[in-house]
Amino acid sequence: MNESREHSGWVWLPLTVAVIALDQLSKLWIVHHFQPYERKHLLPVLDITLWFNEGAAFSFLSEASGWQRWLFTGLALLVGAGLVYWMKRLKARTQWLLCCALALILAGAIGNVIDRVRIGHVVDFILAHWNNSYFPAFNVADSAITVGAAFLLFDAWRESRGAKRASSV
Repeated sequence: MNESREHSGWVWLPLTVAVIALDQLSKLWIVHHFQPYERKHLLPVLDITLWFNEGAAFSFLSEASGWQRWLFTGLALLVGAGLVYWMKRLKARTQWLLCCALALILAGAIGNVIDRVRIGHVVDFILAHWNNSYFPAFNVADSAITVGAAFLLFDAWRESRGAKRASSV
């Protein structure tokens, strides 16, 4: 490994690979063990199910004629390329939270792209609910994007607090 790669945000790419593997293995297991819409209760607020999402988040554009598959695939690949480029420019140790955030978002985007390209839709299987109120079903990739986005916001908040502290001194 060359010196520049060791110190760039690319050292976080194994996290991306691990999350993609977990996402794909969990989806494969669900598809082989559940029928569509079959539900198993895990907790009073959490079920495991098998849903297919042809749209984006919250089934956005899922009723479209099929063009959305390639739109969301292309968009995710474009964003993914941007994230890889951004990670290359970061310092792995001093910007670790930002690197981790981007690695998780990249993993989620790629995990769902694999589904869209391979089977034409995204496999969702985690169903959170409270009584009769249901959150849209999601998967490991969606969770990685959400956690990564939260880390990204937290990192930005930390940066802004640090900048305010530095300017007040």
